Amino acid sequence: MYQKTVLPNGVRIITEEIEHVRSIAFGLWVGAGSRDEREGFEGISHFMEHMFFKGTEHRSARDLAESLEAVGGQLNAFTTKEYTCYYAKVLDEDLDLAIDVLSDMFFYSLFDEKEIEKEKNVVIEEIKMYEDSPDELIHDIFSECVWNDHPLGKPILGTEESIRSLNRDKIMTFLSEHYAPDNLVVAVAGKIKHEDIVEKLSKQFGVFKRGGRRVLEGTPTGQTVERYQHKETEQMHILLGVPGLGQDDEDIYAMHIFNNIIGGGLSSRLFQQIREQRGLAYSVYSYHSTYVDTGLFGIYAGTSPKNTKEVIECILQELKEIKQKGISASELERTKAQIKGGLYLGLESVSSRMSRLGKTELTYNRVLTPEEVVEKLEKVTLDDVLRVIGRLWQKDKISIMTLGPSGHEEVLADLLKQTGWDE
Repeated sequence: MYQKTVLPNGVRIITEEIEHVRSIAFGLWVGAGSRDEREGFEGISHFMEHMFFKGTEHRSARDLAESLEAVGGQLNAFTTKEYTCYYAKVLDEDLDLAIDVLSDMFFYSLFDEKEIEKEKNVVIEEIKMYEDSPDELIHDIFSECVWNDHPLGKPILGTEESIRSLNRDKIMTFLSEHYAPDNLVVAVAGKIKHEDIVEKLSKQFGVFKRGGRRVLEGTPTGQTVERYQHKETEQMHILLGVPGLGQDDEDIYAMHIFNNIIGGGLSSRLFQQIREQRGLAYSVYSYHSTYVDTGLFGIYAGTSPKNTKEVIECILQELKEIKQKGISASELERTKAQIKGGLYLGLESVSSRMSRLGKTELTYNRVLTPEEVVEKLEKVTLDDVLRVIGRLWQKDKISIMTLGPSGHEEVLADLLKQTGWDE
C-alpha cells in the first residue's frame, strides 16, 4: 500500500494509493522544529511557518489564501518541537493546483522585510493569547523547567524578545540550513498513482540544493522540578510529571497502555476517581510527549484552589496503587482494544494517513504501519506495564508544578514525602 521513492538529491516521496476516495492529502514535512533553534533563533521555526503564507514571487498572501479555498480545498501548516508540516487537502482533480501552490510557497516565498515586521506583531499576540490560557501555558513552563537549558524545553512560539530579534537574514540562514533535501519528506495519500506523483514533483523537488542532513543536539537530561508559580486565576492548575521514553524505547507500547489506563480517557482511573467520584475537577488527564530520543510524561488537573491538596493526594495515591499492584488482565485487554480502535478509526481520513506517512518517515526513516503498531501492542504483557511504571514513576524523579493563586506552597512541598512511596 505504501510506496517510496528517493529523488537524486535525497528528497523522500512517500505515497499511499486509496482508490475508493475522491480526496488527496499532500504534505511537505520538514525536520525543523524548536529543538533545532540555537541561541538567537528561538521561535524561528514557527515564525517561518507564518511567513510561508505571506506571499511568493507569483502569488500575494491573499492569492495563497484563496487559491485552494476557491475549489473547496484546505491549505494550512503547523510546527512542533521536532518538525514543521505544510499541507493541503483537495479533490483528486485539483492535485496539480495543490502541488503548484505548495511548491510556490516552498521555493519562491519572498520573506519581505515589511511583512516580517508585521508578522512579528501577529506572533507576539499569539504568545500573549497563549499566556492567557493557563491550562496550556503550564505545560510549556513545565517542559522548560524539566529540560532546563536544552532546546527541547524551549516554547515553540518563542518569546516576545526572541521574536523581536528575528530578521530576514536569520530566516534565510535557517532556511538554507534546515529546509534541505535530506531533511524533507513529501507525503501524499488519496486517489493518486505513485509514479504520477514522482513525475510531477521531480522537476522542482528533485534538483534543489540546500544545507545538509540534520544534526540534533544531544539527548537532554531531565531534572526534578518543584515550582509553584503565582498567577491570578480562578482555578489552580496542577501538573505532575517525570521524564519519559524516546520513540525507539522497548517499553514505548507498554507506556502507551499505562498512559491510557491512568489518565487517557473517560474510563481512566484518574478521570473516574477525581471527576466522577469526587467531583473535584472538570479537566483531568495524562499524556506522554514522545520525541526522537526522550519523552515527557505528565498528569494535569484544574481545580478550585481549596481542593489543590486533595487532588494531588489523589493523583499520588492512584500512582502508588498502580505501581504496587499493577493492572488487571481485563484492563490490559480493554486498553489494547481502545488504542487499536482509535488507530484504525483514524485511518478513515486521508489526512490522517498522510500524516502517518510523513511523520514516521521523517522520524523513523521508514513508514511505521498500523499493522506493525498493533502487532507490538498485542505483545505487551502485564509484567511489561508494571516494569514501565517502575521505570518512570520513582520518587526522586517526580516533578510537581502548580500555576494559580499563592498561599499553598508549604503544604504541597511536603506531599511527596508523606506518600509512603517506597513502602
